[in-house]
Amino acid sequence: MERVASGLERPIAFAVRAGDPALYIAEQPGRVRRAHDGTVDPEPVLDLTGDITDAGNEQGLLGLAFSPAGDRLYLDFTDTAGDTRVQEFAVRDDGSVDPSTRRELLTVAQPFSNHNGGHLAFGPDGMLYIALGDGGSGGDPQGNAQDLSTLLGKILRIDPTPGDGAAYTIPADNPFVGTAGARGEIWMYGLRNPWRFSFDRATGDLWIGDVGQNAWEEIDFAADGDQAGVNWGWNAREGAHYYLDVDALDPRDPIYEYDHDNGRAVTGGFVYRGAAIPALRGVYVFADFAAGALIGLVERDGQLVDQRPLGVEVAEVASFGEDAAGELYVVSRAGDVFRLIAG
Repeated sequence: MERVASGLERPIAFAVRAGDPALYIAEQPGRVRRAHDGTVDPEPVLDLTGDITDAGNEQGLLGLAFSPAGDRLYLDFTDTAGDTRVQEFAVRDDGSVDPSTRRELLTVAQPFSNHNGGHLAFGPDGMLYIALGDGGSGGDPQGNAQDLSTLLGKILRIDPTPGDGAAYTIPADNPFVGTAGARGEIWMYGLRNPWRFSFDRATGDLWIGDVGQNAWEEIDFAADGDQAGVNWGWNAREGAHYYLDVDALDPRDPIYEYDHDNGRAVTGGFVYRGAAIPALRGVYVFADFAAGALIGLVERDGQLVDQRPLGVEVAEVASFGEDAAGELYVVSRAGDVFRLIAG
């Protein structure tokens, strides 16, 4: 690991911007920081600390993503009432953000303080994907993850372009468009607290780290072209195991799971597609927030064919990221950002 940024306050998410060599890092209390050449700029790119609840481990500024063109910044955070907000800001050519351009895309009421999800990413199709947890408490007491009438416990897919008087547009090919009682924004459901998902830049395959309840942490995999409408099973199942006797339509098994003897809170990662570590190409790299060891998985035709620890440990892995060249970064909530390099 090579340290590329330090001295951050609870860094929790990471993004890069097209044509910009800098790294953009979200601090959980509500600031977006810019790092380049191993130095973090003293002034934040954007400071929303006055608008954000940061009263617990699972609240605050939780996700950031740039539009494919790099001219818009999207943030996911919990507001002063504890509810999820997704907002858009215009980005100037020099990477600075214009706060006056703030635009509200989405607000989702949160019944409890935990399981907010918060990850944002643009997919290969140019759509914005948004992860939301099941609303919190324990065991999904409101049954949100299996309920298609709520956005909680889901991954959403939207076009952030306004349309028909709304702040965003729902793609017509989303799986539940036109389904009575279902929200058209839903792309996948049956998730407890999806903590980081990513698209393989080479294949379009989707990987999700979903934090478990009492016993099992899981990594979910869906190949490109086989993602729309997938039910990952929570709260009927935790991982591939029975949890509650509730209806769950055709739940899909995770590609990998591990029990709480080996970790407590999964952090989803990326398939490595860089050039610096040839032996790692095509390997999905993730970690557990509590355990710290980076783990590699190899998938073939939707099946796990190899898995092993990579011999690297990082404290409090909150997120992963990749740059324009496909090199992989690890965000430690202890205050640092690292880049994987050949040993």
